[in-house]
Amino acid sequence: MMNIRAGTRIAEAISSPTSPLLDLGTMSECSQDKACELLRSSHSGISSAESRLRRGQYGPNVVSREQRVPLLREIWSRARSPLNALLLALSLVSYALGDIRAAIVISAIVVLSVGMAFLQEHRSSQAAAKLRAMVRTTASVCRPGETHPRTEDIAVDDLVPGDVVALSAGDLIPADLRLLDATDLYVNQSALSGEAMPVEKQAAPPRNFIEDALDRSNLCFMGSNVVSGFARGLVIRTGADTFFGALAEKVVAQQEETAFDRGIKRFTWLMVGVTLVLGPSVFLINGITKGDWLQALLFAVAIAVGLTPEMLPMAVTVNLAKGALAMARSKVIVKRLDAIQNLGAMDILCTDKTGTLTQDKIILKQHVDIHGADSPRVLHYAYLNSYFQSGLKNLLDVAVLEHGDVHEALGVDEHFQKIGEIPFDFSRRRLSVIVSGGHDRHILICKGAVEEIFAVSTRYEDAGTIKTLDARHLKTAKEETVLLNKSGFRVVAVAYKEMSGTKPDYGVEDENDLVLLGYISFLDPPKESARKAIAALQASGVRVKILTGDNEVITRKICGDVGIQVAQDVLLGPHLEAMTDVELASTAASATVFAKLTPGQKERIVRLLRASGHVVGFLGDGINDGPALKSADVGVSVDSAADIARDSADIILLEKNLLVLREGVIEGRKVFANITKYIRMGASSNFGNMFSVLGASILLPFIPLTAIQVLTNNLLYDLSQTAIPTDTVDEEYIASPRRWDIAGIFRFMLVLGPVSSIFDYLTFAMMLFVFKAWTNPALFQTGWFVESLLTQTLIIHVIRTGRIPFIESSASPALVTTSLLIAGAGICLPFIGIGTALGFVSLPLLYWPMLAAILLLYAILAHLAKVWFVRRWGL
Repeated sequence: MMNIRAGTRIAEAISSPTSPLLDLGTMSECSQDKACELLRSSHSGISSAESRLRRGQYGPNVVSREQRVPLLREIWSRARSPLNALLLALSLVSYALGDIRAAIVISAIVVLSVGMAFLQEHRSSQAAAKLRAMVRTTASVCRPGETHPRTEDIAVDDLVPGDVVALSAGDLIPADLRLLDATDLYVNQSALSGEAMPVEKQAAPPRNFIEDALDRSNLCFMGSNVVSGFARGLVIRTGADTFFGALAEKVVAQQEETAFDRGIKRFTWLMVGVTLVLGPSVFLINGITKGDWLQALLFAVAIAVGLTPEMLPMAVTVNLAKGALAMARSKVIVKRLDAIQNLGAMDILCTDKTGTLTQDKIILKQHVDIHGADSPRVLHYAYLNSYFQSGLKNLLDVAVLEHGDVHEALGVDEHFQKIGEIPFDFSRRRLSVIVSGGHDRHILICKGAVEEIFAVSTRYEDAGTIKTLDARHLKTAKEETVLLNKSGFRVVAVAYKEMSGTKPDYGVEDENDLVLLGYISFLDPPKESARKAIAALQASGVRVKILTGDNEVITRKICGDVGIQVAQDVLLGPHLEAMTDVELASTAASATVFAKLTPGQKERIVRLLRASGHVVGFLGDGINDGPALKSADVGVSVDSAADIARDSADIILLEKNLLVLREGVIEGRKVFANITKYIRMGASSNFGNMFSVLGASILLPFIPLTAIQVLTNNLLYDLSQTAIPTDTVDEEYIASPRRWDIAGIFRFMLVLGPVSSIFDYLTFAMMLFVFKAWTNPALFQTGWFVESLLTQTLIIHVIRTGRIPFIESSASPALVTTSLLIAGAGICLPFIGIGTALGFVSLPLLYWPMLAAILLLYAILAHLAKVWFVRRWGL
């Protein structure tokens, strides 16, 4: 998230704009009519034909981070890493020393790593792009009409300067705007300014000079979102010309480094450090003992390459890309590749109730007075409220408006006219519209949460008579709503107040002394799949917590229906406010259900759970879910979500189903498992090679392997590992969340590494004492090359599973095939022309049964060491 200093940069940009567009200061200080004139537009916007012409002039309304990355830049993003930098430096050293073959092999290793990573990520990006096209964000724009203005929805990408857009709660600000009119408009622009609280915006020019554009009340900027109210704004800048676009690549697009990223980086630098220490040591030992400093240097360079986990970036990227492709086939859009791993590591899923546990198909079932008797008048007033409100119409409003016969019965178009509106917000939890009811009278109709309507009502209507609402009536009314909630109904209260039609403007202060009219109740049945999905998530080690703005009673009912046990009191928003962070962190860890929450309280719970060491996911789709989605380790939303929810999420589901999410969790764990296989294998193998190389360098009167032999071994070995992303994963490994454990990898390296070194020394003994290779360096080098390649290729099949390899758990066909092909290539090399060019010679017949025995013993001992390790520390 951008900090407050970004606001300063924006202010500096305003003083010296680089865009040929009109200066924002001028647009802010002039009147609304003048602003339209300057952009050759009007309060009704521009025509569709004019919009198409301007699109050719200004280009798409897309910021740099959303634009398609050029091919060369995409390749460069994969190529730049400390490992590749080290390898290319070693390639240059080899070239400078005259070993062109070594330089070519090292370069080939880099090309292999970068190429595979690029191809896989490019494929996943293409698949994700096709899915993203299905969930394009739209904006409601005004168009001039023959008789009166009209509105139409167009893709945000197609907005141009001069367009007039309508805004309501939940909308993202789609471009830089000059407001033409606004009603109770509050905008969250924390992504630009760092200021957490929403700011009020108005259409009128500021009375005094304001230097910082963000403080100008009649300007709204791309990157912010509407919290409440509604407005119309004139588009003045789009795409890269907006301040968000100018700063996106430098500031906004920077993602917070995850624990997984930090773990990969730590392991990378650990292995680079080992290489930088061992390389010079090998050089000095061989130079001193052999006297051939050039060959010692070439050998040291080759050993440095061999110790470098150069395929790690490829392994990580290919695994993540494969996971993204698998999820794309299930209609799941992955906006950030590393979110897949975070999904697999997730141990707590916080989710809203509506549409996740329920069917998201709201049905209006009842409209009753405060005694529970059917009341058409309650339905009529609820209809007027939903019909005339200008904000984001939720599913409750849609259910009310489906009663189209009410429109005709009331004669809404003939007898009622909207006068004003008091928009919904999450602190009041109610919305009012003011309509003229004839005879110079205004009617304020308020609809909202039962508790909030009770708080501003002093009277009630009973059979057309207005009576005083006392404590007894309130108790009866609350008991009635509780009974409805217990039956699974969501209850909304309706109240009104008649006033003389002399007041020009209305505000929150007018929501008082209301007449309670009755209630409308809705049914949102639980999903049939919810119980099964929650059970599956919990069986997978993911605790599901419900964070909802709904009341306690109906939340308990729905949770019971889907199998979520509420073993203790539900934690309510008002109680939560009184807790310190320490108290809430402790309570949040044990509580399962949270009700009557504000958006800020949802975000606070998620943040404190993360601070307690949990990996937290959040699934939400409403405008009140944006802060929590951003705070979670992995934010998940759906294609039908509010703009701010989709923008804040890392993963978007094209089907709002927890079963789909559970599949994503499993896919994330598979990705992490296969990445870990490569890391464990590379770490243990390299650690063992360190002992083998040092010992051979001291004991032998010649270079243990020539530089080109080491590099060929490394290249073949790397090729055998390219199929790891396709490997199967044992069920027990994905049964619970998996997190990065650098200490565990280090322990594994210390245990398994020396095992491989033991059999290297057995090979040394075999070649020196059985085949008398003391005076035959080529024979020794050939024998160690084949043994080293086969043991390294074999070890992945031992390490990849906690079970007995080949018997209880088998690798994927692709991994088996690459292993066999590389092992076959290693065996054949000494007998073909390429092997001769590499300095290899034919091996004695006795070598092969002895090698088979070494490989069998190695597999058994490595498996026993692994079993001991798993029993002690787990896999």
